[in-house]
Amino acid sequence: MTNHKNINSRRNFLKTASCAAVGYTTLFSTLNNLKAANAAAIANSATYASGDYKALICLMYSGGMDSFNMLIPRGDDEYDEYNNTRTNLAIPKDDLLTINPNTDDGQQYGLHPAMSNVRDLFEDGKVAFVANVGSLVEPTTKTDYEQGSTDLPLGLFSHSDQQMHWQTGLPQDRSPIGWGGKISDLLQDMNSNQKISMNISLGGSNVYQAGNNTVEYAIDPYDGSYGINGYDDPWLFGQLRKAGIDSMLTKSYQDVFKQSYINVLDTAKTGHEEFSTAIDGVTPFATQFTDNDLSQSFHMIAKTIAARDTLGMSRQIFFVNYGGWDHHDDILDQQNEMLLEVDAALSEFNAAMEEIDMNDCVTTFTISEFGRTLTSNGNGTDHAWGGNVMIMGGAVNGKDIYGTFPSLALDSALEIGGGVLIPSTAADEYFAELSQWYGVSNTDLPIILPNVGNFYNVNGSAPPIGFMNI
Repeated sequence: MTNHKNINSRRNFLKTASCAAVGYTTLFSTLNNLKAANAAAIANSATYASGDYKALICLMYSGGMDSFNMLIPRGDDEYDEYNNTRTNLAIPKDDLLTINPNTDDGQQYGLHPAMSNVRDLFEDGKVAFVANVGSLVEPTTKTDYEQGSTDLPLGLFSHSDQQMHWQTGLPQDRSPIGWGGKISDLLQDMNSNQKISMNISLGGSNVYQAGNNTVEYAIDPYDGSYGINGYDDPWLFGQLRKAGIDSMLTKSYQDVFKQSYINVLDTAKTGHEEFSTAIDGVTPFATQFTDNDLSQSFHMIAKTIAARDTLGMSRQIFFVNYGGWDHHDDILDQQNEMLLEVDAALSEFNAAMEEIDMNDCVTTFTISEFGRTLTSNGNGTDHAWGGNVMIMGGAVNGKDIYGTFPSLALDSALEIGGGVLIPSTAADEYFAELSQWYGVSNTDLPIILPNVGNFYNVNGSAPPIGFMNI
């Protein structure tokens, strides 16, 4: 566990890696893109301007999570397949936490023993899983893969490429624009406060929240908004710097680039002040959050949601990056420790949302660049493809496992060698359903997810998967 007093270098990096308090970068946007985004935002605002609030929280497991040791089959035959394939990495059957999905697919399931709180949330209908999800350009079978007859994600099995693809929804290309950023481009005008971005990051700069006209507003899990570095320094040099900045902000400049920079700086200053004041005014939660970065990230998100009216927000998207899942070695001990942190953070956050009666308005979902090999490399696992994801919130059709849980036997219909599984559900379908719940129309889905039509009929009335109450 990392003590927050020893992470100054990380915070300094985050400060410089992200435009911390700037909601817009319109200076370099084309007029056509700006008009299109605003027109779409106005159309969506007219549809959803009913005083409601919704938040999406993306929890990214960077490194590639071994999610077939998170959600595990426990029926006799299925567990035998799992045990035979996973060998020394198999979790003992008696240690699994039993779950009872509403839908009977003929299998029985359990969760990793470190996830007792998530098990309870699942049984209470507040958590659901989607099995064997992954980045796909188009539907792909084992024969397609072996014959090279289908387009595959660019840089398959690469950390950097697959992290990007999960954040952009564009696996055939390397794009700097994320699907969360595109949603913000469409819906940012729903928020009355235009000084603070709809997209708030607890993980610094990221592709997921980068739009054509929006960037993330980066905050710290413990200290909140960064503001202008050194602006509030009480010492003499800091006060001189403050006076200099204030002097710059009050001047007008004929040079359009200088004036644009000053406008951005002024927006950053004002946004920081507004955000800090709003957060400071939040009544402390009765729920106690664990003293680590992950739990404190969710604590800060909870405080931000509690301050939504003061901040003038009706739609927000949050991003949390929890790294360290690249377990090529010592996977059992490391994953156990990390899942304990995830389990506590999600339980604490759910309790806080129930405190302020916002659970139905907030949906948390997980992503990771890829699953890991079913087979052991000795004491860990290597990069693979399909994996399992989790969704939590009051609007989730919980206590169920969606998609198709695959056979974990080697040489199955989806296993392409070394324990690598082809995804049976596309990440596009997963993202599309979350986007629909958030307020993106089916007409706009192809703008957010260009490949979605390869997997889902946007002209139909059925949801892509069914895990959200839309």
